Amino acid sequence: MTPCPARALRRILALVAVAAVAGGCAPRRAGLLREVPAERRANPRVLRMEVTAYCPCGQCCGWERGRWGRPVFAYGPQKGQPKRVGITASGTRARPGTIAADTSLLPFGTIVYVPGYGYGRVEDRGGAIRGRRLDVFFRRHGDALEWGRQTLDVKVWTP
Repeated sequence: MTPCPARALRRILALVAVAAVAGGCAPRRAGLLREVPAERRANPRVLRMEVTAYCPCGQCCGWERGRWGRPVFAYGPQKGQPKRVGITASGTRARPGTIAADTSLLPFGTIVYVPGYGYGRVEDRGGAIRGRRLDVFFRRHGDALEWGRQTLDVKVWTP
């Protein structure tokens, strides 16, 4: 008995769709706008920004396994010190919709809409994130690499 090719194809497409949703490919957290006061909701600032992506891996976040197998900072002034993987600079756990920005330009709590990614909140900052740059979070390294580097007009609602 040979399996039906159409049925197999439908099963594969369903698995790919589930993996895309579970992998956090595109957060759609439009409910974040409810946190913005109504008078500012209608008039967001539009900024042209360079948008890159990151994930919780050591390559993206600058950590490696130490002598005892625990994560430690791979470089910088804290090299060799314990690192809490997946925890942002604001103290929250990184998840799809977490955005890293220069907090002197966009403070923690700023709501941002990035075309092709969705809504997110500034909850992190990175060593190379200065000025008009954003880093959007993906769960998988492959998704972050696929995003690449893009220059986009993003909508911003500051707290």
